[in-house]
Amino acid sequence: MSNSGSVCKASEEKEAKYNRLKLFDKVMQKSLERFIQHASFNRFASTFRPLYQKNPQRMESIHKQFIEELRGAIKDDINRLIEEGQLEFKLNELDKLEKTAKNNPDPVWRPSGLPEKDFCSFLMPYYQKQEAYLRLELKKIQAENAAVAQRVRAGRESITQTEHQISTAVEEWKASVTEFERMASSLCPADVFD
Repeated sequence: MSNSGSVCKASEEKEAKYNRLKLFDKVMQKSLERFIQHASFNRFASTFRPLYQKNPQRMESIHKQFIEELRGAIKDDINRLIEEGQLEFKLNELDKLEKTAKNNPDPVWRPSGLPEKDFCSFLMPYYQKQEAYLRLELKKIQAENAAVAQRVRAGRESITQTEHQISTAVEEWKASVTEFERMASSLCPADVFD
C-alpha cells in the first residue's frame, strides 16, 4: 500500500514537472506564432515593394524561407536559453519550494499595500530581537558592574581598616616614644650630657 502511494507521488511530481515544461513550451510556441504573425507576407511585400512588383512569386518564396529561418533561429535561441538558464534545474527547485511550502504550516507573508506597514512588519521582529539581545547584554554588564562595585567596596573597607591599623600603630608608637623619652629623662637628666 505504501509502495503504491510513493509511486503515485513520484508520478505526480513527474507530471507536475512535465506540465511545467509543457506549459512553458506552449507559451513559447504561442509567443513565437504571434511574433511570426507580425511578419506577415503583406508587411514583408510592402517593405520590399520594388522587388515584389518585379516578381511576386519569387517574393512569396523568399518570405516563406525567411519565416522558416526566423522560426528556426528563434527556436534555437529559446532552446539555448533553456539550456544556459538551466530551466529544468530551476523547475526542480520550484518543485522543492512548492513541496516545502506545502509542509510549512506557517502563513506566508503577503504585502498589505501600505509600504510603511510592510516595512514596519518586516523590521519590527528584527528590532525586537536586537532589543532582547541588548537587554541581555545590559544585564550581563550590570552584573559585572555590581561585582566590580562590590570588589571596590571591599577594597575601600580594607584600605580603611589598614589606615585605622596604621594610625593606631602610629599612635601607639608615639605613645611609646613619649613614654621612652619620659623614662630616659627620668633616668638621666639632660644636663649630664651637656
